Amino acid sequence: SILELPFFSLLISAQFFFFVKKIIVSIMENPPEWGDGGRGRRVVVIGGGVAGSLIAKSLQFDADLTLIDPKDYFEIPWASLRATVEPSFAERSLIHHKDYLANGRLIVSEVTNITNKEVLTADGHQVTYDYLVVATGHYDPLPVTRTERLEEYQTENERIKAADSILIVGGGPTGVELAAEIAVDFPQKKVTLVHDGSRLLEFIGPKASDKTLEWLKNKNVEVKLMQSVDLSNNTNNSGGNRTYFTSSGETIRADCHFLCAGKPPGSEWLRETYLKDRIDNFGRLKVDENLRIKGHRNIFAVGDITDIKELKQGYSAQKHALVAAKNLKLLMSGGKESKLAIYEPRPSPKIIVSLGRQDAVAQFSFTTIIGLVPGMIKSKDLYVGKTRKKMGIQPKKYTLFHS
Repeated sequence: SILELPFFSLLISAQFFFFVKKIIVSIMENPPEWGDGGRGRRVVVIGGGVAGSLIAKSLQFDADLTLIDPKDYFEIPWASLRATVEPSFAERSLIHHKDYLANGRLIVSEVTNITNKEVLTADGHQVTYDYLVVATGHYDPLPVTRTERLEEYQTENERIKAADSILIVGGGPTGVELAAEIAVDFPQKKVTLVHDGSRLLEFIGPKASDKTLEWLKNKNVEVKLMQSVDLSNNTNNSGGNRTYFTSSGETIRADCHFLCAGKPPGSEWLRETYLKDRIDNFGRLKVDENLRIKGHRNIFAVGDITDIKELKQGYSAQKHALVAAKNLKLLMSGGKESKLAIYEPRPSPKIIVSLGRQDAVAQFSFTTIIGLVPGMIKSKDLYVGKTRKKMGIQPKKYTLFHS
C-alpha cells in the first residue's frame, strides 16, 4: 500500500488539475454577468453630445462602459458661435472624450446597426450590451478630430474677417446669436439677417422677439422677415461679392453667407435597425416616463433624439442624462423597476439668448428683459466653465476678448 501512495497522489492531482481547467474554460466561454437575476453591466452609449457624454461620465465607475461617437471630442454646442468669431474660445469648449472618460472604452466610429444584443460600427466593432443608451441628438456632421474642428473654426473666422458684408439665413436662436456675435466683434461689417417667420425667436414670447429685433437694428443689422433665400440661386459679382435673391424679389449683396436653419434628428441611421418601429413621424424615438424606449426594458434614449414634448435645450438633455444614469444604476444593482426615477418635463423657468459678449435677452416666468443683467448670467462665458466643471474638468478662467 505504501508503494501505491505516490500513484494515488498523482491521480488525485491530475483529477484536481482537470477539474480546475474545466472551471476556467467554462468561465472564459461564459463570463459571469454582474448584478442581480442574471442582469449584466455592459452599457453602450451611442452619441457623445450633451446627453451622451454626461451619461457616460456618470456611469463609468458603475458599469463596463463603452462610448461610441463619430468624433473624438465633446463639443459644448451653445459656445460654438462665440468660437466662430473667436477661435481660441474653442480651446475650452471642445473637450476630448478621454479627458472625462477615465474608466470606459471609446470607439470613434459611426454606428451602422443595432440588434437586440449588439451594436455594430462602421469600422468593424461588434459591441455586446446588456443596456443601451441612444443619444444621437440632431444630425450635425462634424470633423472626426478635435484638431480638425479647431481648424474649421479658424477657417470660418477668416471668412468673416475677409468679408465686408455677411448674409445670415435663419432667425432662430442660432441665427440671432451669430448675427449678434458678428455685430459686436466686427461692427464695421454689413450684416443682413433673413428669416421666413413673422418674428425672430418664435420659440419664445413676442416681447422677447421685439426687444431682440430692436437690439439688432441698433447694432446696424438689417433684418428681413417673412422672406426666404434660395442659396443655390445666386450670382457672382466682381471681387468675390455675390448677389442673393429673396422670395419677395429683393436682392442682397454679401461676400459670404451662413445658413442657420434647424437640423433634423440624428435618427436616419436607425430606420433599418432593431429600433425602426420606435421612431415617430418627426424622426424621434418614443420613450416612456423612465426614459426607456417604449417596448424595451434595457434600452434608453436621452437628449434631443427623444419625443418628449419640451424645448430641445442643453439643460433638458443634461437632466435626461442624470435621470437615465440613476435608473441604469438601479437596474444594474438589481433594484426593483417600481423604484425607477421618472423624468417630468417642465416649462423652462428661464430662456436666455446671448447677444454678443455682454448683452442677452431673457424670458423669465415673471418678466422679459434685455441687456447687461441677463448678459451677466450667460453671455461672458456661455456656461462653458460650468459645463466643464459638471464634466469633472478644470473650468479654467476665461479672459474677456475684444477684437
